[in-house]
Amino acid sequence: MDKTLRVIEEMARLGIIKAYAIGGGIAATYYIEPVLTYDLDVFFAPVREGVDVLAPIYEYSKERGYVSEAEAILIEGFPVQFIPAYNELVREAVADAAILQYRDVKAKVVKAEYLVAIALQTGRAKDRERVVRLLEEARLDRAFLEGILEKHGLAGKLKKLESLLHEE
Repeated sequence: MDKTLRVIEEMARLGIIKAYAIGGGIAATYYIEPVLTYDLDVFFAPVREGVDVLAPIYEYSKERGYVSEAEAILIEGFPVQFIPAYNELVREAVADAAILQYRDVKAKVVKAEYLVAIALQTGRAKDRERVVRLLEEARLDRAFLEGILEKHGLAGKLKKLESLLHEE
């Protein structure tokens, strides 16, 4: 994956994408015990607005011999799903990404507090499970998390999830 991260960093340096942050299951492994995941989710700020914000990424990838597989691009053998920052919460998470180390490569990763908020917003069963694990295992700044949740109207979702957990 280190080669994959180098390619993503190069895309940012070359202006193929404005900014990025790794999200999803891979990001969660920076904060909690590893989870099973099949691809690297990369939230990104598009270089240009419009219908086809992924075009520069696919052009870059094609020029370098990387192929598409379903909704991912195989970069150095690792499937990468590029996801445009689709709302204010995700744009904020990309802009405020942590810079973390993977082997000898620095990568921008969504902070744990934003992972919780995005997972609450998405609301799938696997996202709720990720929230529970992050709350139990990650070193969260609870005040920072609560500020994010209040700002994006998600505080009630966390309270509901926590009350369900206390019932068990």
